[in-house]
Amino acid sequence: MKARVLFGVVGFIFVLLALYVFPPVVLAIALSTLASVATYELITPTKLVKNSIVQNIASISALSFSIFHAIGSLFFNQKICLMLIAAVVVLTIIALFAALLRHHDTVTFPEITTAFFAAIVVPAMMLSLWRIFSMTGGKFLVLMPLVAAWGSDTCALFAGMAFGKHKLAPVISPKKTVEGAVGGVIGAILIMLLVAFIFNTKAGLEIHYVSAAILGAVGAVFGQIGDLSFSIIKRQTGIKDYGHLFPGHGGVLDRFDSVVFVAPLAELVLRISGVS
Repeated sequence: MKARVLFGVVGFIFVLLALYVFPPVVLAIALSTLASVATYELITPTKLVKNSIVQNIASISALSFSIFHAIGSLFFNQKICLMLIAAVVVLTIIALFAALLRHHDTVTFPEITTAFFAAIVVPAMMLSLWRIFSMTGGKFLVLMPLVAAWGSDTCALFAGMAFGKHKLAPVISPKKTVEGAVGGVIGAILIMLLVAFIFNTKAGLEIHYVSAAILGAVGAVFGQIGDLSFSIIKRQTGIKDYGHLFPGHGGVLDRFDSVVFVAPLAELVLRISGVS
């Protein structure tokens, strides 16, 4: 517990420094690293991808995709970055199918699709945080999906402890309750309205309160779906944690499982509401 609390404090301080003190490249490197590690966690500890060549293709592709997407955007124009990202996606597909043809006796098509999902889709979803950071007022807006995901999770925990009677997903996550899930949604809405009010009054942003409420509600739902989805994978593959990168918290996917789902949603809501 001490390690968990200590790392939480250190992590929170680092987030503040990366957003408001360090140059943007530090955040870009951090997010690229997290996305790449998430790819490794999804394919290797789970043994969903057994072939080492396919594992290497996925890992290299995820790292390249993340670097060109985040770090590259600081040094190249958008057109060049999009070309590089497209090249990574195409080469990843070609390399994966080449591996399937070469090792068709041991490599299965589900392994290839899993590797592609882990190498491209997961980093793309996580890097929504970077795309939000790149928006006007992004150093504040990027906190919104984190607050929506982790805030709803905290509210769900306390609501479940106080009122929980009906199991939400007894096989996947025995401790989660329907009452806790509802409390998480309500809590997330209230928290996001408060965050929007603070950002509008203190940071000079113009976040629509309706958009903030929608993000809180839908973010809470999608966050719980993300949490349960990655829990299903752990249960089906027989692992307790995806990794040990964060002491007391597990791996990237143990800590950011809900954020992976909420971040793209937050980006969509913010763009629709007129933030760019």
